[in-house]
Amino acid sequence: MNRDSIIALTVAFLVLIFVFLQSPTSNYPIEPVAPKTQFAAVYGTPLLDGIGSDDVWQSGPWLALDQAWIGSYPMLPDFTGRYKIAWDENNLYLLAEIVDDTLVDTHPDGLSHFWDDDCLEIFIDEDASGGIHQYNYNAFAYHIALDGKVTDTAPDSTAHYYNDHCTTRRVTTGKRSVWEVAIKIFGDKYTDTGENIPKLLKANKKMGFALAYCDNDYSKERENFMGNVFVKGEDKNQGWIDASIFGVLTLQ
Repeated sequence: MNRDSIIALTVAFLVLIFVFLQSPTSNYPIEPVAPKTQFAAVYGTPLLDGIGSDDVWQSGPWLALDQAWIGSYPMLPDFTGRYKIAWDENNLYLLAEIVDDTLVDTHPDGLSHFWDDDCLEIFIDEDASGGIHQYNYNAFAYHIALDGKVTDTAPDSTAHYYNDHCTTRRVTTGKRSVWEVAIKIFGDKYTDTGENIPKLLKANKKMGFALAYCDNDYSKERENFMGNVFVKGEDKNQGWIDASIFGVLTLQ
């Protein structure tokens, strides 16, 4: 290699270093990744009666649905929500108390615009792997309608019923609804045609978890979508697409 070639390579190398140092990706400090929200589920098997008086529910804390994923945080008495989580070997259990001044279900077939009715939405990522699940079973986003129908989007990009995945009992008194849900846990090998066996649960297992409520007050679309985890950015309606926004649930 002659002298001119060495000089040319040296200049090219220095130019590359200069460009790299001017790149926005080289600016420091790098923004830290926010830690995931941590949840814990207590052990026990509640009776699904829509009352929530079982001993297991007395041992777990109330957690809030206080993050506005769509709309702004509604004022009382329009909406408020809180919940508890439990588990046994066969199911994850959810107790949710929702105060809502109007309950709306204008899409009774359950497969069309189900997110625009009042519904509870439970997000489960069995192995807490995160990532895209919009059209696959890397995670599930169970929309539970007021009539108990359970809907999610399948790999064929259409809505399917998953009524056998969640057993629900809801009791509404005045503006207060108590939901008790038993959720079977399936992994990412779930198929629409094969034999799917729910996972057996055990202590210290970690899963991705989030919870939300779609709130509609007789509008064409839901006015509010209230979740339980903070989602960064302007578009916070990411749970049905990306399991990375879920929190981490530990079975105690």
